[in-house]
Amino acid sequence: MRQTAFVARGLGAVDVPETTAEFDDVLAAYRSELRGTAAARRTARFILLNPPIPLPVRPAYGVLSSVAVSMMPWWTRFPLRLPYLPVTEATAVRGSGIAMTSAIRWALGPGPTRGEAPETIESPS
Repeated sequence: MRQTAFVARGLGAVDVPETTAEFDDVLAAYRSELRGTAAARRTARFILLNPPIPLPVRPAYGVLSSVAVSMMPWWTRFPLRLPYLPVTEATAVRGSGIAMTSAIRWALGPGPTRGEAPETIESPS
């Protein structure tokens, strides 16, 4: 979570949770505001099934979006009519996500070492 918070702050976000407990608190605070409206369902369908990306990358996008949905709490999926398949998600989806992110890391190659990276953002303590 700290690495994600570091990136989020670098992109301009403020009051970013740094622990799972802090994230759970933030999500719980928004829960009463979340609605499964027709517009929200159309948006989810568009992002998950008809993303504006080239056809050759859609299979990889499909894996990553499946992993993203599997990480959503069950109560956020129901209003959007997204499936909740705990056994499948814990096995096939998780394994596919690990394989996909490993392949992306391999394709990108090693990143810069800490001394080579530009120092534009303060690193987390």
